[in-house]
Amino acid sequence: MRAFGRMRSLSDFLLADTRASQMAEFAVSLPLLVVFVVGIFDFGEAFNVKQKLNGAAREGARFASSLPTNDLSAAGTPNSVTAIRDLVASYLTTARINHCGLDAKNATNAAPTWTYAASGNGCAGTLTLTIERQYAFQETVPNATANINVISTRVTLSYPYPWRFGRVIKLVAPGAAYGGVTQISTDAVVPNMD
Repeated sequence: MRAFGRMRSLSDFLLADTRASQMAEFAVSLPLLVVFVVGIFDFGEAFNVKQKLNGAAREGARFASSLPTNDLSAAGTPNSVTAIRDLVASYLTTARINHCGLDAKNATNAAPTWTYAASGNGCAGTLTLTIERQYAFQETVPNATANINVISTRVTLSYPYPWRFGRVIKLVAPGAAYGGVTQISTDAVVPNMD
């Protein structure tokens, strides 16, 4: 009889219980998995917000292009510009995006451009809406000697998007400083009808 009991064969050693190593592997891979899932969700949500902002700017510019421009020389903010602001704020609300109190803000006027800056309602930063009612761009006319200026309305939105990814990246890299708030910007231009 051997002094140390039965010797284990090589196959017994290789087929030994691996639950402890599986738990260790799971503990190492779980934070990575969480970071990847949250990252995919967060970047997907940012892309979704960008698409909704595109829609809001497009609808604002489309609506503005049908409005008369005869009130643009009035002092203060014309009713047509306020109506565009209200439409954009309503679109954002319907799209379930925080409009940051845009519908209650007054414009800073540098006619023919009006800018609204809103940062209320728990907004992560400042939402900026700029409405240019006499935005001009050049269009090439076939068989013509000169280009023509097309007078349009340009609506620009800049939205503060708060990243969630910055909170979970610290699971993998505790000193990482990623995230914060990013301004997502978009604009739309539609020729004026009048």
